[in-house]
Amino acid sequence: QVQLVESGGGSVQAGGSLRLSCAASGYTNSSTYMAWFRQAPGKEREGVAAIYTYGDSTAYADSVKGRFTISRDNAKNTVYLHMNSLKPEDTAMYYCAARAGLSQGWVGPLAPKSYNYWGQGTQVTVSS
Repeated sequence: QVQLVESGGGSVQAGGSLRLSCAASGYTNSSTYMAWFRQAPGKEREGVAAIYTYGDSTAYADSVKGRFTISRDNAKNTVYLHMNSLKPEDTAMYYCAARAGLSQGWVGPLAPKSYNYWGQGTQVTVSS
């Protein structure tokens, strides 16, 4: 129903910046929230940032607030994650997620269980 494709990952040095993009296709009319998650080896998936489709409400993890910015372009069905002042601990696989066509199961904007569509992921590596 909804397909998500991430791009923009890569390798950067500490203090550098990257911009991730998530393009959504399919039946996206029912999408309410989109978010970015990340997962490092041996760790659980954690919410990074989320944005409401029909407003400007956003949510950020404490570890990235002030450094990362999530934005959207509804006309292009695309969500972005601008990452500044990157740290080695930001190294992870970053996933785009969307909530669409659901009326139950909302836990919170940064909770994986709140979302039912996921992209394939894009790797971000930050070296010191």
